[in-house]
Amino acid sequence: MASLSPLLVAVLCLLLAVTGRLRAESCIAVYWGQNGYEGGLREACATGNYEYVLIAFLNQFGGGQIPQMNLAGHCVPSSGTCTFLSNDIRSCQENYNVKVMLSLGGGIGNYTLTSKDDAKEVATYIWNNFLGGSSFNRPLGNAVLDGVDLDIEGGGTDHYDDLVRYLKAYSTAEKKVYLSAAPQCVFPDAHLQPAIDTGLLDNVWVQFYNNWVFLGLPASPAAAGSGFIDIGNLTRIVLPFVKKSEKYGGMMLWSRYYDWISGYS
Repeated sequence: MASLSPLLVAVLCLLLAVTGRLRAESCIAVYWGQNGYEGGLREACATGNYEYVLIAFLNQFGGGQIPQMNLAGHCVPSSGTCTFLSNDIRSCQENYNVKVMLSLGGGIGNYTLTSKDDAKEVATYIWNNFLGGSSFNRPLGNAVLDGVDLDIEGGGTDHYDDLVRYLKAYSTAEKKVYLSAAPQCVFPDAHLQPAIDTGLLDNVWVQFYNNWVFLGLPASPAAAGSGFIDIGNLTRIVLPFVKKSEKYGGMMLWSRYYDWISGYS
């Protein structure tokens, strides 16, 4: 989906609710965190355009590594300069009813899961540092995120189903842990199919771009070399077709930066 370079591809994808429940209205999920010029997290939520904001990325984890985040030009999580985001996260959740989730992976990173125990260790780290657990060194401060998104595009292909099971086990009646994934449109996905097959994901936003089988749908002509579909054709041709699926839930945008400059959402 993305790299950590400045030339990130802005894209629009279909959001499929894997539970099969038809939503009354379309919703939009957006990735935030990979361009310092995309505005603040609170600002994104305040637009009222999004129901999910995915903070990207935790791009180093597994294999005995110390997990690390990359938030591009916003702040440096490893140095403790991103804890101010706690206030933004709470504002998104409480004032704008936006679910804020941590996205794992991305186009550039060093991540893999080497065993079931490794998956459990990563899940424990995520719980203690981003969800409802406790740690003295939470990269985003004390705010509790709503869940975890998997944008796995490299590294090993195993044990993401184990990771999903361990993360879902933290859900309670009082606080649900939401889980989502962003597979490629080529089916089955090389990295995420076992995780999808668990049936535990709440949403799947399929990447119908950067794949030869489907047209890419970037949010701005400047965001990709080709494949841009203007709003008129999107709403007149594409959406009426995909809305026929009972699993259609809305759209996902990569990323907040290109949506910010184009107003696509």
